[in-house]
Amino acid sequence: MRDHDSATPDSAIAVSAPVGSTAVAGTAAAATAAVGPPAAAPTPVSAPATGTAARGTLLAALGVASFSLTFPATAWALEGMGAWTVVTLRSVLAAAIAGCCMAVFRVRLPERRHWAGLAVVAAGVVLGFPLLTTLALETSTTSHAAVVVGLLPLTTAAFSAVRTGARPSRTFWAAALAGAAVVIGFAVQQSGGALSTSDLYLFAALLICAAGYTEGGRLARHLPGWQVIGWALLLALPLTVPGSVLALLAEPPHLTVHAVAGLLWLSLGSQFLGLVVWYRGMAAIGVSRASQLQLAQPLLTLVWSVLLLGEQLPLAAPVAAVAVLVCIAVTQRTAG
Repeated sequence: MRDHDSATPDSAIAVSAPVGSTAVAGTAAAATAAVGPPAAAPTPVSAPATGTAARGTLLAALGVASFSLTFPATAWALEGMGAWTVVTLRSVLAAAIAGCCMAVFRVRLPERRHWAGLAVVAAGVVLGFPLLTTLALETSTTSHAAVVVGLLPLTTAAFSAVRTGARPSRTFWAAALAGAAVVIGFAVQQSGGALSTSDLYLFAALLICAAGYTEGGRLARHLPGWQVIGWALLLALPLTVPGSVLALLAEPPHLTVHAVAGLLWLSLGSQFLGLVVWYRGMAAIGVSRASQLQLAQPLLTLVWSVLLLGEQLPLAAPVAAVAVLVCIAVTQRTAG
């Protein structure tokens, strides 16, 4: 299951790929590079240098690749576990990884002024988005969920503008709205124009995740990105640990290879490593610009849905892919 609109230092976030694939190796390598001993708080600069922007874009793209596997991995995990078990266990396992990293590098507690923002990240990225999307996937296909969540770049850009006072250009907003329109049209066409309970879960997930992304990106200007998500995961432990115990008692798991692989990827890739490179990328190139890279996420998820879950690829997907890629190109050139 990382942020703001001005150039910022290298603060961390991660990426995703299918379990056992070469993409996983790329994700792990990027995240490993991002995690290191606590360094002095980076000094914000007025505009990203070319090298910083390119690196930030690459890291954010790796995050998107990581997140594109979240829904297929969730579908796998749900084959052997209940929704509440999946959500709580993925967070507890990711927190264990983050806690070990913090202990090894002797990370100091964040300043008091950062705790409110970390709570927003925990509520949006650690708890809210995983829970709402997992509940939605109990009755929705991953391909349908992917196109609905394709609206996340627009909601993230809107939250960023409100939270940070950023003012992207009119061309940026026109391209972002066009990309959102493509995603909405694709979703409506695939669902026959009717909204279901799963759609309501997904729309709610969009709002809460956008808030978490935006706040996490802001914090990544002051803390290394891997520490942002790490502290958010640890902050959620008082809820996720007892929640996982209750969930396991209420939903006895029936472990399969798919269920275990899905849970491990959700914990390691989606919940920690992917967010490490994602927040680092957003800190470097800004929330609005990074968020538009997520327009490609639904299309990547559609591919994984076919390859990993055997779902049928919608015929409209190639047309939507071209339109979305055009929107991405425009927003990347005009993001301010």
